This record gives sequence, C-alpha cells and structure tokens, in this order.
Amino acid sequence: MPHLKPGPTGFLIRDASPKDMAATAAIYDHFVQTSAATFEETSPTSNDMTGRYTELLGKGLPFLIAGQGDQILGYAYAGPYRSRSGYRYTVEDSVYVDQAHLGKGIGRLLLNELINRCTALGYRQMIAVIGDSANTASIALHSQMGFKVIGALPATGRKFERWVDTVLMQCALGDGATTPPNPGS
Repeated sequence: MPHLKPGPTGFLIRDASPKDMAATAAIYDHFVQTSAATFEETSPTSNDMTGRYTELLGKGLPFLIAGQGDQILGYAYAGPYRSRSGYRYTVEDSVYVDQAHLGKGIGRLLLNELINRCTALGYRQMIAVIGDSANTASIALHSQMGFKVIGALPATGRKFERWVDTVLMQCALGDGATTPPNPGS
C-alpha cells in the first residue's frame, strides 16, 4: 500500500506510480515552455518521465505526488546530486506544482515529505539547483524549509534568448555533517 499523507486542503501526498507520469509531464511542460526554472528547452514526453521515474526508483529514491482524487496537483523527487561515489550521501530535489494550484502550500508539503523521506534513507545533504535568480518563489520555498543560499553561478544557462543564473541552496538532513554516516548506508 502506498504511503499516504493528507494535506490541509484535502489533497494527499503519496508515492508516484507509472500512471502518474503523463500528469507530471504536463505539469513540467508549463515550466519548460514559460520559465527558466528549468533549463530544459524541449518538454519531456510521458515516456521520458516514466524513464526518469523508473531510474530514480531503481536507485531507491523517492518520487512523490500531491493529488486530489484523480487530479495530480504537483510532484517532487530526489535525484543523485552527482554520480561520483563521494557524493552518495547528497541528493538534489525537484519540486513542481501545477500552475493552477501555485501558492496553496502544495510545494511546501511535497518538499517537507521529500526531506523526511531522504533523511530516513540516510542522506545527509539536500541541494536545490534553482534555475534563474529571479525565481523568488522557489528560493522562498526552499528558505522556508531550512535551505541556505550557498552560491550563485552567473549566466550558466541560456533560455529565451537571455543568460540565466543558477542559485545553489543546501539543507542538512538529519545529523548533516556532524557525525559520520552509519556503516553500510
């Protein structure tokens, strides 16, 4: 049975399934087409999203859905921060909410649950790589959840015929760097 967590406005946070990937692709398409929140310029298909989902689950990482009935309101997942083994205790988060449901606390609940899941899995750091220093909503969300701005990379992307910055934010999970990881984790 999937993990369910009720939200304050009648929606549930649950584990994603393959049948949710068409809706996640549709939510993401809006951001690909209209914002520099992502540096992707071609929207992934439902099959592409299914591949990403399968890859993350194969690595034991969480992929969450905020839903109300059959409607998907948003999604969040954790991916490896980098592929080299030295980064194995660090994950990168992604959170996207359907444009019609922005500002309702869905992103906050998704990110909170993602942080909790990654902490329980033994991860020690979560990195947010935020496209566009003008993306104040994402920066504010991450700040509210305990992330600190650790730097900005000027003009690292180009989208919509302009140079776009990347903002890096970081949040310690669990004991963070205060203790070594558990052997075997």
